[in-house]
Amino acid sequence: MGIERFNVDHTWTLFLDRDGVINQRIFGGYVLSTESFVFEQGVLPALKSATQRFGRIIVVTNQQCVALGLLSDASLAQIHQDMITEVTAYGGRIDAVYAAIDLKTASPNRRKPNPAMALEAQRQFPEIDFSKAIMVGDTDSDIRFGKELGMKTVLVKSKEETTVVPDNTVNSLMELINNLCG
Repeated sequence: MGIERFNVDHTWTLFLDRDGVINQRIFGGYVLSTESFVFEQGVLPALKSATQRFGRIIVVTNQQCVALGLLSDASLAQIHQDMITEVTAYGGRIDAVYAAIDLKTASPNRRKPNPAMALEAQRQFPEIDFSKAIMVGDTDSDIRFGKELGMKTVLVKSKEETTVVPDNTVNSLMELINNLCG
């Protein structure tokens, strides 16, 4: 069943990966400044439309660049604040950003596919019901994260090779939102 067949309304939550969904992903590298953060085509209007449909819009992102010493916590927070400011100025909304700054090898680990960031979001916003949530990402860890929490899952196609089967596959966030809200 395609995502567009779900009766998405204000009781639903949209969980979004950042790199490759909201902004252009730097394969083999990291977004280390606001200047290197480039929105994917159509994301701003997509988020404006999603704001009308979803009760909550949450960003969950793995950012080990902080643990690697390539970026400070404060610089990451500034990139996210600048992202939210631009989304808001366009008429969209992001309710919260959760970033896992752990190394891939760290234990314990908040990184997707572990559920920590979604559980933090649910503590902050108790109305979040994972059975009424969609996780949009471009990697296997994003799709596993959503599936393990009982969310609907959407893979945004990229040059990333994936093996986990999502509920739906799209070329962009805009394509998904157009299917849901169009």
